[in-house]
Amino acid sequence: MIKVAIAEDDFRVAEIHEKFLYTMDDVEIVGKALNGQETLSLLEAFKVDLLLLDIYMPDILGIELLKQIRQRFSKVDVIMITAATNKHLVETALKYGVYDYIIKPLKLERFREGIENYKRKQNLLSESEELHQEIIDQFIGNRTPISTESKQLPKGIDPLTLQKVRKIINKTGLTAEEVGEKLGASRTTARRYLEYLTSIGKVKAELEYGIIGRPERKYYELVSGTM
Repeated sequence: MIKVAIAEDDFRVAEIHEKFLYTMDDVEIVGKALNGQETLSLLEAFKVDLLLLDIYMPDILGIELLKQIRQRFSKVDVIMITAATNKHLVETALKYGVYDYIIKPLKLERFREGIENYKRKQNLLSESEELHQEIIDQFIGNRTPISTESKQLPKGIDPLTLQKVRKIINKTGLTAEEVGEKLGASRTTARRYLEYLTSIGKVKAELEYGIIGRPERKYYELVSGTM
């Protein structure tokens, strides 16, 4: 669950952001702020993963506020949602490490894309104990729109992680725990990907009995022409 705060001086715009967020899964709105001071108080009072921040605030410029946020709340990620298109402001926001920069008037499709990309990044972090190159590449290029493949996959299935699982699985068979160890993820995460691959006919699963007679589900690379 991503905990999101909204910092927007126009309450009507803030309500639009709120309505957009309510249409999305795994998002919790922890509060709204109408100025810079309220924003800092909100971050002080609640655990916030993601802040939606406007540049033009009544008591402080959002860029200056962003500087304070970086100093006091370094773990909070920020998406700027603003009408500001000045090159200096955009460059400064990017240098302070904002995750995304969205220009008003806000469009639902672009808003959803930014939030979904952020959620995807958080999922990768939670599922991987080690960050391999392809995952790091995704973080660096996190403003690339979500691919068609990603949109078609079920919730909780990331295309790059799925590709890694397919490379790990082999003809000799592996358990979910063994796949998780090779993947650098939990057994639960590995099982979710393995069961998805089984459901689409890319992997086969069989119950085998171990030394103590306890059944164990093993997954095999599906050879062409077999089930």
